Amino acid sequence: MSVYVAGIDVGAATAKCVIMDDGEIVGYEIIPVSYDLSESAKRVFNATLKKLGISADEIKSVVSTGYGRYNVPFAKKQVTEISCHGRGAIFLIPSTRTIIDIGGQDTKVIAINERGRVLDFVMNDKCAAGTGRFLEVMARVLDVKVEEMGEIALRAKKKVKISSTCTVFAESEVINHLVHKVPREDIIAGLVDAISSRVAALAQRVTIRPDVILTGGVAKNEAVRRSLSEKLGLEILRPKEPQIVGAIGAALFARDILQGKR
Repeated sequence: MSVYVAGIDVGAATAKCVIMDDGEIVGYEIIPVSYDLSESAKRVFNATLKKLGISADEIKSVVSTGYGRYNVPFAKKQVTEISCHGRGAIFLIPSTRTIIDIGGQDTKVIAINERGRVLDFVMNDKCAAGTGRFLEVMARVLDVKVEEMGEIALRAKKKVKISSTCTVFAESEVINHLVHKVPREDIIAGLVDAISSRVAALAQRVTIRPDVILTGGVAKNEAVRRSLSEKLGLEILRPKEPQIVGAIGAALFARDILQGKR
């Protein structure tokens, strides 16, 4: 008999839901968030239920995490995204000891032990530079889809220097390069270098131990992963679906609650 639990991660850009049964992932969904975070949480939950053909009554425990974790009224408990990422990372890649999570609104670097417990972390949540929002802004200026930027950057012959550490001023730099007919791929390669430099500088504030994994929506940008690996001088791994790591951790916490462990 199935005993389903769910983890819901409501971030600044996307909402994710993972449903597990007996410690195994049976389904997940990722959707863009709307201004109404509670509605976004319900939508991603219902979409996952529909995909699996089960009802909400069959979900025995729900834990929420992320930026909007307090906007999930049907969750039994709220757990920080830091803790959930630790649990989720170990579940997917047991050798993980450092997590670099580049989300839509913030970037986190988390050091964990072999059980997924957090040892230390740093976060950039004061500025869009070094986050997914930075790339979203630049994608609009360059008239490309943000999910295409990694592939385009890898075609660059010469990356340009983006010197500003401010998203607004960096946008002006990009426009200036476009005016001077700089190839779009060279500009994007420069943007990738800029964001990876900022993330690498943040990562230096914790003790980085391999294996290192990259999570969040920006992890799907292969050019960022390669650039960050180069700057840190080590291989960076990436889960098959890097956006659901926090939701997996939340689902594992939900299972703990059901089993009376927490």
